[in-house]
Amino acid sequence: MIPVLLIAIPLLSGLIGFAIKNSNSAKNWSLFTAIITLAVAVYGLTLDKKAPGLQFDAEWIFALGSRFSLALDGLSQLLTLLTAISFPVILIATYNTSYKNAKNFYALMMLSMAGIMGVFLATDALLFYFFWELALIPVYFLCSQWGGEKRIAATFKFFIYTFIGSLLMLVGIIYLYLHTANHSFALKDFYGLHATIAPKDQAWLFWLFFIAFAIKMPIFPFHTWQPDTYEQSPAAVTMVLSGIMVKMGLFGLLRWLGPILPMGTWVWGDTASGLCIIGMIYASLVAMRQDDLKRLVAYSSIAHIGLMCLAIFATTEIALQGVMIQMFNHGINIIALWIVVDLIERQMGTRKISELGGLAKKAPALAILLMIVALANIALPLTNAFVGELLMFSGIYSSEATKYNVVFTTTAAVCVILSAIYMLNMIQKVFFGETNALTEKAMDIRWNEKIILGVVVVLIFVIGVFPQPALEFTKTTVEMILTKMNFKN
Repeated sequence: MIPVLLIAIPLLSGLIGFAIKNSNSAKNWSLFTAIITLAVAVYGLTLDKKAPGLQFDAEWIFALGSRFSLALDGLSQLLTLLTAISFPVILIATYNTSYKNAKNFYALMMLSMAGIMGVFLATDALLFYFFWELALIPVYFLCSQWGGEKRIAATFKFFIYTFIGSLLMLVGIIYLYLHTANHSFALKDFYGLHATIAPKDQAWLFWLFFIAFAIKMPIFPFHTWQPDTYEQSPAAVTMVLSGIMVKMGLFGLLRWLGPILPMGTWVWGDTASGLCIIGMIYASLVAMRQDDLKRLVAYSSIAHIGLMCLAIFATTEIALQGVMIQMFNHGINIIALWIVVDLIERQMGTRKISELGGLAKKAPALAILLMIVALANIALPLTNAFVGELLMFSGIYSSEATKYNVVFTTTAAVCVILSAIYMLNMIQKVFFGETNALTEKAMDIRWNEKIILGVVVVLIFVIGVFPQPALEFTKTTVEMILTKMNFKN
């Protein structure tokens, strides 16, 4: 029943939240239920992976052969834990932010949490698609109702991209469904199709799924919705999009695309990897030219996600272990960066790097915490991201799935260097140097903000210094994924 609770608690919280009249009550109710969801996710980690409480199966749409089937295995445990940690962190970090019609805002936030949880838990293709859409719909309203001045244009672009991607994926799901022996949407039945669907059919089916997942990550050239949407969305929504929802695309590659269409993945792996590399270079160069903090972090995220996608197509055990660890690391690191950007914007009334300077003198705690998060973001040794990136680079370099492994590894390494340049340059311009008339009024962060960023810093060092539990946790799942992809027998 653990998987059901992970969906039901935020879902009921959101539905009840619409009826709460008081803004503070709505905020506290959402935070309380998010913490309860976190407790359930942590409890799920303590159970044996074969425990009956980690699976759920019931009738759903009998006429179509679709069941309400959920499973909490290694991959979904990791990502539901990230989701369960992220929402309380986001709600506490933005606790002092006021929203017009706050009850609807917090209710939609919890509904998006329910949808995201469902994506990571579903083992029925139609149910997966249902939750995929459920996660997007609340975010669409959150962006369009509480976003910036250009929110309508940004939200429209976001909607068009994701809608087209979802339709393509639905076509692919229906095609696979019609080719199962018993007309089933069950994941296990889809996994058996690789032996019956011809390689040429797998090749075009690959793109129906890959485009949907590439839009979500996003991967070049399907990325153009992301910077505008991140910039125009409320800070809390940007954190959800960047920290959690992009992992839906990576999850889709690991759970659905690679294991179901291994020959399609093999045929187009180099092409997809090339798109990742182009996106990483492009995003890194654009990030170096940004004067807006939000857009800098947005393009930084594109580059980091591109590296994870590249590592997936390396199809080596060490690379996939790195991806799984880095999905969690990137989630907490990028949310911490967004928290800092939001704190600066709320205090200074601007996100322009050129208008800031000397903040370390006025907000030393914020400067220290940001320095640690930023160093983790560029994968400094002893930080969490170093572990994930080292594994991914090792896996990409040793990959036998491509003859371009040296080129891919070298180019990705250059992007890591560029990441260090623009992140350190941003820190120097915003936090050091002389204060100006604008930054003279700056104050250090509040206790709740120190606690949240402090928790992230603790996670950064714990995972960075002692990664062995994370490696052991991911090993079994990675072996299973590679077995399904027919790259490991």
